[in-house]
Parts: sequence; C-alpha cells; structure tokens
Amino acid sequence: MSSIDNTQIAEWLSCEAEKARPPIQRALRKGGRSAFLWPVEAADLARDGRSLTELAAIGPYLEKVILNWLAKPPELQTIPEIRRNFLSLTKAREVLRRRPNWFASLRGDLQMHTEWSDGSGTIRDMAQAAAARGYEYIAITDHGKKLAIAGGITEEELAAQGREIEAVNAEFVPREKPFRVLRSIELNLDPRGEGDMSVEALKNLDLVLGAFHSALRRTDDQTERYLAALRNPALHILGHPRGRIYNYRLGLRADWPRVFALANQLDKAVEIDCYPDRQDLDGKLLRLARESGVRISLGTDAHHPWQLEFIELGLAAAVLARIPKERILNFMSCEELLSWADALRGKHSGKRHSQIALAQGRRYRKLQK
Repeated sequence: MSSIDNTQIAEWLSCEAEKARPPIQRALRKGGRSAFLWPVEAADLARDGRSLTELAAIGPYLEKVILNWLAKPPELQTIPEIRRNFLSLTKAREVLRRRPNWFASLRGDLQMHTEWSDGSGTIRDMAQAAAARGYEYIAITDHGKKLAIAGGITEEELAAQGREIEAVNAEFVPREKPFRVLRSIELNLDPRGEGDMSVEALKNLDLVLGAFHSALRRTDDQTERYLAALRNPALHILGHPRGRIYNYRLGLRADWPRVFALANQLDKAVEIDCYPDRQDLDGKLLRLARESGVRISLGTDAHHPWQLEFIELGLAAAVLARIPKERILNFMSCEELLSWADALRGKHSGKRHSQIALAQGRRYRKLQK
C-alpha cells in the first residue's frame, strides 16, 4: 500500500473522471487536482486507520473509491503529456528534507498577486505572510492592463499601487530583520513579445516579469515569440514559459535549448512557476535550462497568503534538476537582485536603483544597531 503515492492517485482520479458524468465527474477532477497538495500520502493515512476524508476534496464516496484502489491497484497506463511531470507536495517535501539548506537560505518569492488584480489578499497580507516565512523580499506582480479577465491594472493604478507598497515597506523598516516589497508586474506579452504597459511606467519598477496569456493552444513551433519576448528590453523574467495547466492545456512548443541559450546570453531569467497546476518549467525543461546555464526565478503565483507554501514545489523541482543555487535569483540578497535588474536596464537606471538599494541597506543596518 505504501508504494502508491498521491501522484498515482491523482492520475487514477483524472482517468476515472474521463468516463464519469456530472456531478461525480466534477468531484473526481477536483480530487485529482487536490491530490498534489495533500500534506500526507493517502496510502499512509489509510494504513494508519485514519479517514481519507481528512484530505481536501475527498468525501465518503471518493474515500471508498480510493480505498478500493489501494487494496487492488488499477493498472497505471502511460500518463498523457497534459498530466505528466507534476510533483506532489509530499514528494517535494521529501526531496527538501534531504536538502534543508535550500529552504533555509531562500530569500524571497518573485511572483504573486493581490487584490489589485485577481488575488484575494492585500499587499500587507502578502508581506506579513512572507516576513513570517523569514523572507527578505517579495515581488508583487499583479497583471498588466490588457488581461482584463484577471483584473489587469493600468499605468495609473500601477503608480497608486507603488505608493501603497512604499507605505507597507515603511511599516517593516523598524523590524529586526530587513524586509522589502519589490514593485513588479506580470506584463501581458503578445505573440510579438511586446508588453501591455508603457515603457515609462515599467522604468519605475524594481523588476519586470512577463508572460504569454493568449494563443496558448498553438501546436506549431513558437520559438520566435519567445526570442522576441526575451529581446524586449523591459523584461527581466519570462514567467511560466510553456503556459501549461494540469489536465487543461499542454502549453506551447519551442526549440527550448535555443530559447534558454538566448536568455543566458542576455542574462535574463526564466521562471519555475510553483503553482500546483502549472509547475512550469517542469523537470524535463529544467534539465535543458541547467545545461544552458540560464538564470532561474521561483514564483509561487500565489493569489492568497497561504499559497506561499507552493514555493516548495518549485524548490524541489530545482533540486531534482540539479540547478546550481547561484543561478537562482531567489537566493540573492535584495541588493544583489536589484543590481542584477539594474544591469539589464542600462547604466543610468542601474546607478539610480543601486543608490536606492544601498541607501536602504545602510538604513536597515543603522536601525539594527
């Protein structure tokens, strides 16, 4: 029984959903997606005589179904690509237990959303949750204006958000451990690699993350759109590059070694989106990324403070792919991160931001004395 893990159960639930009818179909699909975030292995729970209804999205009917599978496991067919290479939280935590220094030295989270777009927490909520995790910084990456379905914000709203971030940062200055909310955005990239916000508005940000949100079901090679995005001078991080979603969308195809090679050449980062349904880049692409030497960014894509725990999925994926820590942005100090971002922007902008970062660092150190 203990050899059956939550990823196998997720696949069985998803397969069963393909031949079921509503409302059972919806319950099976929800159970399959929830399995990746169960805090314990369902097989271990059953072995200990505890009810599987302790697990999210599992009621008495699904408990009976899963217990039958544990007693007599179905034959597991080849997992379709649309559900392949997703880590469970239990597996991620097992990996990280063997590498405790990774979690202990993590400095921050570089993608999350707030009430300014489609999140359900305030900037202060996200900051407090991150500070409680021991982070040094987070980046607020609400959506750009053309993604209206996700509450994308305009340049004027972005400026107003910046003032709120300044106010939240002021609350953290007296604290013993330095903490900073970075101004960022999830720029909505079109297929030509162009963003949806003015260049002037983006210059006021600490970091710019960009991602594709349209034409994501194309089946032909999309390499050129990635190369165009990376050449966008405003972009620092290419977010959830493939655009896949568990059991919903395969994502785009590209000549990934070529994409990663250009990102490395330009010293830009590609993201591991740690959201359970995304986990993009996945392990297969991360191994290609490692070979290219490209920088990696970790972002939970959290839409609520509790979702900051998703970082474990991305961290474990990086460990399994043997990504060097020095190539991961999230292990940089705040000053190092800003210096890297400044270097991409050019000499004049870099000088301005570096002076701000150094001044804040001196202020923190003075307060700590």
